[in-house]
Amino acid sequence: MHVQEWLDSVPAAAVYAVVGLVIGFESLGIPLPGEIVLVSAALMSSQHTGVNPVILGACATAGAVIGDSIGYAIGRKGGRPLLAWLGRKFPRHFSAGHVATAERSFEKWGMWAVFFGRFVALLRIFAGPLAGVLHMPYWKFLIANVLGGICWAGGTTAVIYYVGIVAEDWLKRFSYVGLGLAVLIGLGSMLILKRKAKKAQSQSQSEQRQAEAEPVSAGE
Repeated sequence: MHVQEWLDSVPAAAVYAVVGLVIGFESLGIPLPGEIVLVSAALMSSQHTGVNPVILGACATAGAVIGDSIGYAIGRKGGRPLLAWLGRKFPRHFSAGHVATAERSFEKWGMWAVFFGRFVALLRIFAGPLAGVLHMPYWKFLIANVLGGICWAGGTTAVIYYVGIVAEDWLKRFSYVGLGLAVLIGLGSMLILKRKAKKAQSQSQSEQRQAEAEPVSAGE
């Protein structure tokens, strides 16, 4: 059953709980489709199903912030052995290469890696645990975590909700062309921050490769 169809079959309170829990566990470091669930629920809220977009956004934000904070605490206590264990359990997401890439992003961008990481699937899973492993000061992590959670969860909910409203109105006045345009506008808005985050990550990788390729002088 598709996520949208499954969410349609449960009460609004259960939708809030599912969204908060899935996003919370994903932020904690467990690979789950948090973004898919949030987008599906936000679309539901625009279709007069009884799902309140404000409550939905608040639950999604709370799940993101709390999950990341728990992940931070676990990472700080577990250290690098935790990353090794996650690599064995989830090799597709926590491979040595992915860990190294995420670690370079954190070392270079600090708080911005936590903030923009919320918009990138890989970094969204890594953010909390890796920040704890690297002993990022918690106050810095918390600020970036809260702001990133609000912008990602609240922003995604708002964009998808209004895309759904506009699409419904356009479909009444025009045709499915309206739906296509509305969806493109909404997706374009969501992808802006994602593109910035990926660009920052690619730049970090490129600088790392250049640093490794530079010859060491005889005096060093």
